[in-house]
Amino acid sequence: MITKLLPPLIIGDLKINVPIIQGGMGVKISTAALAGAVANCGGAGTIASVGLAQGRITDSNNYIEYSNKALQKEIRKARKLTKGVFGVNIMVALSNYEELVRTAVKEKVDYIISGAGLPLNLPKYTQGSSVKLITIVSSARSASIILKTWKRRYNRLPDAIIVEGPMAGGHLGFKADQLNSNTTDNLMTLVTDVIKTVKDFKADIPVIAAGGVYDGKDLIKFLELGAKGVQMGTRFVATEECPVSKRFKDLYVAAQEDDVIITQSPVGMPGRVLKTEFINRLKRSEKIPFKCNFHCLHSCDVKSAPYCIAQAMCSALKGDFDNSIVFAGSNVTRINKIVSVAELIKSIIEEAAECLIGKLKTKSEKN
Repeated sequence: MITKLLPPLIIGDLKINVPIIQGGMGVKISTAALAGAVANCGGAGTIASVGLAQGRITDSNNYIEYSNKALQKEIRKARKLTKGVFGVNIMVALSNYEELVRTAVKEKVDYIISGAGLPLNLPKYTQGSSVKLITIVSSARSASIILKTWKRRYNRLPDAIIVEGPMAGGHLGFKADQLNSNTTDNLMTLVTDVIKTVKDFKADIPVIAAGGVYDGKDLIKFLELGAKGVQMGTRFVATEECPVSKRFKDLYVAAQEDDVIITQSPVGMPGRVLKTEFINRLKRSEKIPFKCNFHCLHSCDVKSAPYCIAQAMCSALKGDFDNSIVFAGSNVTRINKIVSVAELIKSIIEEAAECLIGKLKTKSEKN
């Protein structure tokens, strides 16, 4: 088997045969359907917990209850679809963060990935559980803070650390002026720094590279650097199993370099998005009318927010680009067709194997 050329990603007692984690993408982009398909192909599939109950919530009184039930339903759906490894992404920025974490723990997912803020209290909500805790960081400093805090407060460390670089899609832990580079060089530096931080802490924690990882060559590049795997999001959107509309996927396939821009989100972080009529409206400083049923994000100032991020992301699912925001990574411009998850993972594995064989051949020729 060609996959045997690649080392599996080991996170505690979890063995992920294809060292690829599918990134969590909301709202309702990485649901059970996508996560299950990825897990069935040997990778790790991730359900995004944000906004799963969007559209059903009528007031603040039922937000937490409906969100918990929606996450529970999605996890159970995934469990019927796969016997592989899958987990949940839960953003620290969410007002119902603790409740969602406790729901994921109760449903016994394999792992919880947590970013969009420092998940300093995550172990508090998962005590007594075997769920693997994976943090997302954008710097060695963030990794160091998490390591020190978890050790001091809970006498434990993360089971893995995802290092997300500035080429990623969605909300980003960087300043807007740091997001203009279309090279993975910055991510390579970040990964190296975090690996060193983990070693300095005398910890054996797998580091996973994310943000701008596109193909098998990138996978090998980061494995050789010392990462144990990669996380990929954007490429999985352009798959048959991803539940978004065809219009949404077609926007990815048609994207050109000048279609990919940085915008400021009500979350309080910059985000990489595709140009849509909605983005043009924001550029004209239009305030998009919305009704807030629940203050879902700690950092969102409802009174001054130019739009509702949850509403805008839900509209994207239907291909309503006049009223939606469409997140995408820098490499979206390289996508030229929609394929199945199995085809995508197979092509990445084959590219990685070809890259490895080429390197071995070059090495033997030199000797």
